[in-house]
Amino acid sequence: MSMPLKEFLIKKLSQKLVIPEKLIDIVISDQFTEAFRATSTHNSIELSGLGKFVFSQIKANRQMVKYQEQKAYFENALLTEDTKKVQLRLNTVLKNIEHLKPKLTNEPKANIRGVEKPPNP
Repeated sequence: MSMPLKEFLIKKLSQKLVIPEKLIDIVISDQFTEAFRATSTHNSIELSGLGKFVFSQIKANRQMVKYQEQKAYFENALLTEDTKKVQLRLNTVLKNIEHLKPKLTNEPKANIRGVEKPPNP
């Protein structure tokens, strides 16, 4: 059985840098958690050595339409079969809608650190 890519990369990095795997895993997980949080309020994020990720309004609008359709479908399904599985899927769709909704308001965003650059004298 092969190991997942993340585990393989952590193991190799741990051996190369002589740092415990657990510490590397914590750092990587924290970085991606913060990057994910940043996506809810910023239109682009850049990860050094990995690349820049840009938010697409067009794709977001299409995705919101899909989420709304899924929401209606699961709400109707709850009326007929009221199962835990349907409720869990509906909850997931509702969370996805709440995560995407602020991005569709087109409000100006602060930079990722929340601190504006001081003006040049």
